[in-house]
Amino acid sequence: MSRESAGNFIEQFINEDLEKGVYDHVQTRFPPEPNGYLHIGHAKSILLNYGIAKEYGGKFSLRFDDTNPEKEKTEFVKSIIEDVKWLGADYGDRLFYASDYFDEMYEIALKLIRKGKAYVSDLTADEIREYRGTLTEPGKNDPNRERSVEENLELFTKMKDGAFRDGEKTLRAKIDMASPNINMRDPIIYRVAHLTHHNTGDKWCIYPMYDYAHPLEDAIEGVTHSLCTLEFEDHRPLYDWVVREAEFKNPPRQIEFSKMYLTNVVTGKRYIKRLVEDGIVDGWDDPRLVSISGLRRRGFTPSSIKKFVELAGISKSQGSADYAMLEYCIREDLKPSCKRMLAVLDPVKLVIDNYPEGQTETLTAPNNLENPELGERTVTFSRELYIEREDFMEDPPKKYYRLYPGNEVRLMYAYYVTCTGVEKDDNGNITVIHATYDPETKSGSGAPLRKVKGTIHWVNAQDAIPVRTRLYENLIDEEKGVYNEDGSLNLNPNSLRECTAYVEPSLRDAKPYERFQFIRNGFFCVDSRDSKENDPVFNRIVSLKSSFKLST
Repeated sequence: MSRESAGNFIEQFINEDLEKGVYDHVQTRFPPEPNGYLHIGHAKSILLNYGIAKEYGGKFSLRFDDTNPEKEKTEFVKSIIEDVKWLGADYGDRLFYASDYFDEMYEIALKLIRKGKAYVSDLTADEIREYRGTLTEPGKNDPNRERSVEENLELFTKMKDGAFRDGEKTLRAKIDMASPNINMRDPIIYRVAHLTHHNTGDKWCIYPMYDYAHPLEDAIEGVTHSLCTLEFEDHRPLYDWVVREAEFKNPPRQIEFSKMYLTNVVTGKRYIKRLVEDGIVDGWDDPRLVSISGLRRRGFTPSSIKKFVELAGISKSQGSADYAMLEYCIREDLKPSCKRMLAVLDPVKLVIDNYPEGQTETLTAPNNLENPELGERTVTFSRELYIEREDFMEDPPKKYYRLYPGNEVRLMYAYYVTCTGVEKDDNGNITVIHATYDPETKSGSGAPLRKVKGTIHWVNAQDAIPVRTRLYENLIDEEKGVYNEDGSLNLNPNSLRECTAYVEPSLRDAKPYERFQFIRNGFFCVDSRDSKENDPVFNRIVSLKSSFKLST
């Protein structure tokens, strides 16, 4: 297969450009606005832009489109840098800011005025919208459209020098008020805004608009292929106009691709911000969110997100990916790498009445049967254990193979036990389960064993430690969809459940971001925010059961 026909449509465009000699190299960038935290959709853009640059031996940059100081914060800048690095997108020393080019953008605006391609307008924002027209009706010319070059230069200089109030003047590109593309109807390219900028301080009281600044940033940096999402497709003629009129000799090529949408998941910055401000989640890094920081805190890995993006694919058509596919990717990533530990999330005591009182023995347990390189560990066993409450039923249905009166099960890594009875409190709740064990059935002893259909896990009540665990469900009620008729979110009241689990004592020393499989309960990660030394908090990353089937 020739390179021209290989890969996705973006790669095909790039191959054509290289073949024709339009560019002799490839340079991409990820250009976030620092007005919020990144989410899974941004991960697609990061990994796509970085992956393309790496594939072609080119350059990749991280650049902040910081042209709107009203909504931008250093907090967001720091979080974005952390997210990009965590995903493995290595930009080296190529960290840029749109605000680095404000002087050059200003000079280009003066050039446009001198060429008769820009003018200062006195219209208010409402008047500009009124003059713009509609999708079916052309706009009408701004009364100031024919100002002289000299007057426009003088007024624009005064705008820069602070002579006007916010909104009193704008600089507009002079293109075509009858264009069928509304973006080309003399768009605003500069506005007056007396705001302190996180990077430039109070140097400027005029700021460039995104549609003017973005193509200039790309061109100034030498970006060859400006990869962006589909909502910018209608803006491409303006992008091309700006770099052409600015007289860049080899301007970038804009290519659009579809956004990453997840079914029944909140991704939009506006909605996430509302969840944070209303206290529904405990911050932008709440593990129930699909913000990159939330996914990291929950325990997702960069490689699992990369795999998810690859499976979702790159296309021009808008579609949604199933959240179950993201869960599939993290399961596949963690299965061979995590130690499989004993942990009981909803404990009830099991007393083995014929086991010697005061005796404790040591058993051997493999850390991961699928990965022998992870070795083995020892666990202790005694007369009193904890098991999962759901692993016992007093009156079980058919095909229930776990513990019930008279039934025998295997205790993982240990012995066979048979239930002999229970103790209950005054409300009829089971507090203790009694059993006997068969000392001839010790795991690994080599003795011939009879067959039992059920195996359950346990922890030793003598040395198991209590830890806080958090179990997550989708933040949105999937049965009802994402939004109510009034636009509010259909929140799932069970999106977070906290419980005290009993786990192997070695987990007391677990460090933030360490991941484990709790046998039969799922994959868990040590919370990076709320864990303390010798007091870890465990977030469930994902359960073990998957509803997603990978197409072949």
